Amino acid sequence: MKTILRIARVELSALFYSPIAWFLLILFHIQLGMAYVDKLDYAVTDQELGRLLGNLTFNFFANPQQGGLLISTVLSNLYLYIPLITMGLISRETHSGTIKLLYSSPVKLSSIVLGKYVAMLIFNLCMIMVIMISVVFASFHIESLDAGLIFSGLLGVYLLLSAYAAIGLFMSCLSTYQVVAAIATFAVFALLKFVGGLWQDYDFFRDLTSYLSISGRTETMVFGLITTKDVLYYVLITAMFLTFAWLKLKGERDSDSWMKSALRYSMVLAVVLVVGYVSSMPGFVGYWDTTRTRMNTISEKAQQVIKDLGDEPLTVTTYVNFLDDTYFYGQRRSRNADKRRWEEYIRFKKDIRLNYVNYYDSTRNEYIYKTNPGKTLEQIAKDRAKAFKVDLDWFIKPAEIRKMINLVPEKNRLVMLLEYKGKKTFLRVFDDLDVYPSEIEIVAALKRLTVPLPRIAFLQGEEERSIDKSGDRHYKMATSEVNTRAALINQGFDVLSLSLKEQDIPKGLTALVIADPRAEFDPVVLKKIEQYIDGGGNLLLAGEPGKQSVLNPILKRLGVQLMDGTIVQGNKSLAPDEVKSYVSAVGDEFGSRIISMYNRKTPVNTYGAAGLTFVNNGDFKIRTLLSTDGKSSWNKTGKLVLDSADVIFNPKAGDEMKALPTAIYLTRNIDAKEQRILVTGDADFLSNIELSRKVYPETANGKFYQGLLGWFTYGKFPIETNRASTTDNSLNVTSDGVKGIKLVILFVIPAVLLLAGAILLIRRKRK
Repeated sequence: MKTILRIARVELSALFYSPIAWFLLILFHIQLGMAYVDKLDYAVTDQELGRLLGNLTFNFFANPQQGGLLISTVLSNLYLYIPLITMGLISRETHSGTIKLLYSSPVKLSSIVLGKYVAMLIFNLCMIMVIMISVVFASFHIESLDAGLIFSGLLGVYLLLSAYAAIGLFMSCLSTYQVVAAIATFAVFALLKFVGGLWQDYDFFRDLTSYLSISGRTETMVFGLITTKDVLYYVLITAMFLTFAWLKLKGERDSDSWMKSALRYSMVLAVVLVVGYVSSMPGFVGYWDTTRTRMNTISEKAQQVIKDLGDEPLTVTTYVNFLDDTYFYGQRRSRNADKRRWEEYIRFKKDIRLNYVNYYDSTRNEYIYKTNPGKTLEQIAKDRAKAFKVDLDWFIKPAEIRKMINLVPEKNRLVMLLEYKGKKTFLRVFDDLDVYPSEIEIVAALKRLTVPLPRIAFLQGEEERSIDKSGDRHYKMATSEVNTRAALINQGFDVLSLSLKEQDIPKGLTALVIADPRAEFDPVVLKKIEQYIDGGGNLLLAGEPGKQSVLNPILKRLGVQLMDGTIVQGNKSLAPDEVKSYVSAVGDEFGSRIISMYNRKTPVNTYGAAGLTFVNNGDFKIRTLLSTDGKSSWNKTGKLVLDSADVIFNPKAGDEMKALPTAIYLTRNIDAKEQRILVTGDADFLSNIELSRKVYPETANGKFYQGLLGWFTYGKFPIETNRASTTDNSLNVTSDGVKGIKLVILFVIPAVLLLAGAILLIRRKRK
């Protein structure tokens, strides 16, 4: 050990008694300091403009979309520094001839390799200390800095530096020219970074190259998640290249044959691959989420759902249609990414089995048919396989896949079939920017396998809104559209249409929805509805202006009435009947979605809404859930004509500008259960046109709708996946203070480092 430390000290002396080490450290600090000061300046400006800040530690250091320092600055440039330091570790000895003295000395070759490597570990610590300068500044500037996230990120960077140093040390053994050693080191860095993209269409090579790839491992730690497989990967890669360096020196000293050397290298590589592959299997991986909010870990409710699955295996079979535009999300080369998405669930249930079925069949992708007129599906598939350079034999033919499973209701798109104890349910991708199911949809699908499904029935027969039609006024997107994230079927519900003229209301119903009936209720239908209400059933009644006479007979029993007229607003940049309603103060029973809307003053868009009146004189406790802005809206009696002159507030005509309830909720205890009823003066808030509307992204009709579902199911569905709120949401610095910080970071500290290096070099030269 003393020999190793002595060699390390000599190597460090040679390193720091030359300008290159000081130059690289100063350059590294300036590069990092400029990035930090820029981020601080932008964040301070946002704070002084009144914009909300949040999760600042993550955004400053780890968020790739916001130029996190450890991601965008450190990891993007780190590979440039190490080769310049390591290129002379051995090649310098070889070039000067002193390597022969080392061979003939009593010093072990392993001590030489480890001594020089220990010197690099100490230099790597110096680079970490440079990063710590920005961290120390951040600890004063960011309120309640997330130390766990920082620790994980610095550990990841140090492990990466250590692996790079081992690679550079081995490359230095291969050439007497330092420049060649540096270039070779760059080449190995590039190989380890991009090897994960090679041969991804073949299962064996995909697993092999995936393990060898260095990409994404440090990023995972920077995000605050430390795993044993990533730590062990760096340990194994480091040990492998250090062993390669030892074998190289030993082979040269002993004049071994190339065959004998190749066999030794191969054995080392094989051991590393076997140990690494086994250690990365689900049953052998340990996880440590170091972040304060556990942002890398599924929520506690999600963990409980997975725990409820017990020890029985869960099979996830992904069906991928070669002809559909979702093929690219499920192609063979995308499977490693898919495994990473499932890893956070496999972490808590090791026996989740991922299977894949590739097939080709009809598709909703009309572009394929337009560009291949008159061709059969097989001909189209052959042409497509040739273009994508894949083997058509990988894909099951249409006739065969149709015998296996009926995917027509899923539009033959990419879909995952979850199977557990003989139960099955689908998990889908969606037509939005995120595409993949989030934790909410995944956990909802898992929960469908273990508990009775909540059922929502939509009344039909009086021209109500339909769950099967795609017209603007109907509810398909909110209920049964398979590729809409907020649809009931993707949030864990079963939906059904119900005609009370021929059917009875089924028992155990989660809620009955009566949405905008246009015809008077048949006495038989009305009686069944009244019996359902008297029996304690949950109910959603959605009315519209002009339909008061249809719903008021039911509402009268509840102490509620739809007002005559239509609510309008005075903002001339919007349509007169386009009114924003805001959530009133509500209790926890509505869940985080609606509570968040209340806290953030997020509006629900309503088009053509009737006001509501109510009297608390019965069994029900009645409270307001949504109401309009009393400073800009009023109730307009009579027929509202939208294509004529502007609608004017007219007190003489009885107009009264005040806040008007547009949604109220009623509760009462009956048969040891709380009955819940919601009445709205607008039925469009969850219509197809409203849920697909992109004009006003600040509205949150989908979030409001999902909150209501949670209320009707007493919080069981949809799954709440909330985590603890972040506390690092403000800065302790002003824009004037940033100027002084910039001076210290970009000028004072580099000057101090430069002065220290100059003094050391001058003293060394004098000696």
